[in-house]
Amino acid sequence: MILLIIPFKGNATNEVVYVAPIEETVEKGLYAFLSRAVKTAEEANASAIIFEIDTPGGVVDAAGKIGKLLSSTDLKTIAFINNQALSAGAYISLNTDEIYMVPGATMGSAAIIDQQGNTAGKKAESYWFAAMEEAAKQHKLNPSYARAMADESVDLPKYDAPKGELLTLGTEAALEVGYSKGTVANLTELVETLGFSNAEIRMLDESFAEKLARFITNPVIIPILLSIGSIGLVVELYSPGFGIPGLMGISALLLFFYGHLVAGLAGFETLILFLIGIGLIIAEFFLPGGIAGTLGTAAIFGSLFLASDNVIHMGISILIAISVAILASILMIKVFGKKMKIFRKMILTDATKTEQGYVSNKNRLELIGLEGYAVTALRPSGTIVIEDERIDAVSEGAFILKDARVRVVKAEGSRIVVREITNLSK
Repeated sequence: MILLIIPFKGNATNEVVYVAPIEETVEKGLYAFLSRAVKTAEEANASAIIFEIDTPGGVVDAAGKIGKLLSSTDLKTIAFINNQALSAGAYISLNTDEIYMVPGATMGSAAIIDQQGNTAGKKAESYWFAAMEEAAKQHKLNPSYARAMADESVDLPKYDAPKGELLTLGTEAALEVGYSKGTVANLTELVETLGFSNAEIRMLDESFAEKLARFITNPVIIPILLSIGSIGLVVELYSPGFGIPGLMGISALLLFFYGHLVAGLAGFETLILFLIGIGLIIAEFFLPGGIAGTLGTAAIFGSLFLASDNVIHMGISILIAISVAILASILMIKVFGKKMKIFRKMILTDATKTEQGYVSNKNRLELIGLEGYAVTALRPSGTIVIEDERIDAVSEGAFILKDARVRVVKAEGSRIVVREITNLSK
């Protein structure tokens, strides 16, 4: 934890106020940092905690957890919108006790959209509309403005939000509708306005681990990490020894679990389940039946889903990673002509080829053209004698009597084909 202590006009009252930033995209990793910030302020018996907000929004699930965190603490919570609090940022702001804004700041535009940028389904929209309204009601704010931020069907032309447009409140408009308690130029002025001029101001910042967790748990980064992991492992299967591709794949997957562990989305049992799955798949290469491989695959997928609190997003990410892995495998086989090295230890690839001097039966090519006689009738198979050597043979199809003269016309391994010699002078 990085903790900076900045005194404002002394510390006569022994009051403590914490300041925590909410910046960039709101994602699941942000919750871990804010949870630590609130806990730290509570343990210090702080008079208030100020959240300095500048975010374009983010994941609804993460915003919901953060909103619940802020509304459930007994601390006095203040949202200081220092530029913008859009979408999920607006919802988080509404879950604080008071909102203050700098000149030119904005809050609102909180439509719920999916990963493709399209408006989410009716069920998701209904939940979000209700959540926005409820956040406003809890702090005795007019819920119609919160609804208008998320629902474009609300008609508020006075604030440039007629039907078909989402409400975005500027500094003056937010003050007019009662959402903002005041306009301040900076954090110092806010502290004075709140009456904490003599308080000790403690600035909380994210640790490196929390910043990394926020990056890794971003919905855009998750499928990229899983795809990198799948590409690395696939390429490694087609490469001799263990090298950079395998290290890259394992590192990407470990980063995935590390970020979710730090963010509080997964426990060590999830990582253990993943490692068990890898072990079972390796065991499948040496055990018959396919049971170990099936259980291993199920364990890996299960660990990935357990590490995420959004099954749909994780399912999409896994499908993307699988598609990338299949494409990489096709390229390795078709374009680069590679073969999966692990099967070399499991599958017999040696062959006894004629070109290498191996034959299943000796070809008696030297017999072609030689003559002899049948010691048995050929119907069509039988026995002939050539130069005192008894040889199993077959006729070309016609019946050949015993003692008939024959000539070898073909030799295919152990199959000697003969033809009766007719009109031969005795």
